[in-house]
Amino acid sequence: MSRFAVTRAVAFAVTLAVALALLLPSAASAQQLTVSAAASLTNAFRELGAAFEAAERGASVRMNFAGSGVLLQQLMQGAPVDVFASADQETMDRAARRSLLDEASRVDFATNEMVLVEPASGGVGLGSLQDLAGPQVRRVAIGKPATVPAGRYAKELLGREKLWTVLQPKLIQADSVRQVLDYVGRGEVEAGFVYRTDAAIMADRVRIVVAAAGDEPVTYPVAVVKESLQPALAGRFVAFLATPAARQILRRHGFGTP
Repeated sequence: MSRFAVTRAVAFAVTLAVALALLLPSAASAQQLTVSAAASLTNAFRELGAAFEAAERGASVRMNFAGSGVLLQQLMQGAPVDVFASADQETMDRAARRSLLDEASRVDFATNEMVLVEPASGGVGLGSLQDLAGPQVRRVAIGKPATVPAGRYAKELLGREKLWTVLQPKLIQADSVRQVLDYVGRGEVEAGFVYRTDAAIMADRVRIVVAAAGDEPVTYPVAVVKESLQPALAGRFVAFLATPAARQILRRHGFGTP
């Protein structure tokens, strides 16, 4: 090989090495994390995602919000998710039984409370759960019990109060707890069951009638998805939820500590 050819080969090798060196940090900085979280976590997790990005240099967090059961269905169908945060233990248990989670990473990170709400303006003036059976109440919104934890909590509560069967003709089932909140806030129903954190978001449009605690406490578990393409980063996000900074954000949005 001529000296000119050798020089060209060396130059090409150096150029390639420099290009790779420039690309590698770019690839490392483009770590994207997909977090599927229950609809009731929307506001808090948007802020938590931004805080995590600020603390974890180079990370980008993409949030996916829906009813917990819908998120589970997405996982079962192979959706590319790194972290799953549910509004109940039952949905997370179902994910675990299907071997969708890194079970060692699972932890409870927040608590909440169910409440009965009515429109703040023009409501019928409810005073108790039993008032839902009265003729002045025509529509009561709840999440779909099969896919929305808030709906399942409401169903259990109404069953305990002997109201589930009585209220069947009045029930409007929604795809998420936030949809229930919208129905009540717009005055499309006389009442609905949401979390206390949701009611706080529309404090000017909905009024809490009564706390509606059921037999099961409302706790939120989170876990790394077993098929995550960013397991280490996902694990750091889960750990971040237990930090003082994250706890402060959750408290500001009305969530309690387990």
